[in-house]
Amino acid sequence: MGIDLRIITFRDIFQYEAGKKSRFSPEFQNLSAQIIMDKDDMVQLGLKDGQNVCLENEMSKIVVKAIQTDDEPHPGLAFMTNSPWSNQLVKDNINDRIIPDFKAILVQASASNESVTNLAELLERLRH
Repeated sequence: MGIDLRIITFRDIFQYEAGKKSRFSPEFQNLSAQIIMDKDDMVQLGLKDGQNVCLENEMSKIVVKAIQTDDEPHPGLAFMTNSPWSNQLVKDNINDRIIPDFKAILVQASASNESVTNLAELLERLRH
């Protein structure tokens, strides 16, 4: 059973610095392949901090780590760094707009036993 989430992407200096060293490094993946979620949403999915979550929409399906936030409650709203992982979920049909909508990515989230989607797989998807 899953829940609907709206993802807001953001930039992160730590992820940026890790990516400058190597986009294939474990550090870059750890900082990029995660979603920051409301604790009630995580409870609803049966997730504990650091467990994997599947995010799926009409564009793609990815698995990332769920990170629980202690911020003010924001059910149904989650945050991801702007990265190859979050970009997989962005609609490619931007109509008359020049910039894709990175601030309102709609997904279905569910607990997952799958491994985090690795960068090599994401890049392979782009080739097809």
